[in-house]
Amino acid sequence: MARVLLGVSGGIAAYKSLELVRLATGAGHAVRVLQTPRSLQFVGGASFAALTGAPVLVDEFERDPARGAFPDQAPPDHEPLSHLELVANADVYVIAPASANTLAKLAAGLADNLVTTAALAATCPVIVAPAMNHHMWQHPATRANAETLRARGVTVLEPGVGRLGSKGEWGSGRLPEPAELLAAIEAVAPATGPLEGVRVLVSAGGTREPLDAVRYVGNRSSGRMGFALADEAAARGAAVTVVAANVGLARNPRVTYVEVETAAQLQAACERAFAACDVLLMAAAVADFRPAGPAAGKVKKEGRTGMTVELEATPDVL
Repeated sequence: MARVLLGVSGGIAAYKSLELVRLATGAGHAVRVLQTPRSLQFVGGASFAALTGAPVLVDEFERDPARGAFPDQAPPDHEPLSHLELVANADVYVIAPASANTLAKLAAGLADNLVTTAALAATCPVIVAPAMNHHMWQHPATRANAETLRARGVTVLEPGVGRLGSKGEWGSGRLPEPAELLAAIEAVAPATGPLEGVRVLVSAGGTREPLDAVRYVGNRSSGRMGFALADEAAARGAAVTVVAANVGLARNPRVTYVEVETAAQLQAACERAFAACDVLLMAAAVADFRPAGPAAGKVKKEGRTGMTVELEATPDVL
């Protein structure tokens, strides 16, 4: 699990950061929070402290009771500078929400509060999640600031589109949803855990065997079980490959996916990856039978009163 340092700047979307902390700690990550003074007008530090189990810092010269340690660490035996020790212990630093003002400061390299100072001191991956009115986000200066940060290797997330905090307005500028923010964090945070170094191969979904160029014989497997197994293995540090048969679910950026349709394709993909895996989890619903000699084109209904389909057994993948 990762040590996540969260910087919160002033903006109405700051309330979403509470849900991000809840999701991150629930996933096993250790979280510390930095706030700008303006952010306290939207969300108090006590709320973040209650969720993280760690003190929240606002001022660069404020004494950190945890002495720069995350909840999973023992505090050091010295009194460090909080903005240096804390960010040095982080696996990823995410600023969410990042107001237009904070985005401009980051692009200019200003360090006039703890959130921006920590960004300059960070050697870990940095993620910035802008949130502001859509006119502010579309302003050339703001877009240039975002591109400046991206050119420096900072991950700047695109704001969501929808209803904005200002009454009656709709457009881009929404802070991404907390689950999206967590996915972005986990995509760049180092994979650590009890399964670190273990290679896991998972099959998921349901195969489809063609009847003709349009129709197929399939099953109702959603792939949820296989994807859940893959996500959990990746969260525990494993290197995961999923052979996905017709699965319409979101992909985990930490997982490698091989897309297949038929039982034969699934078998071939599993055989290619099997030699390099340590653990095999077969969660796919693989067809036992397939149409023998599927038609090259679409079988027409005209002139037919019925249709007989001959099925043949598929190879047993296991």
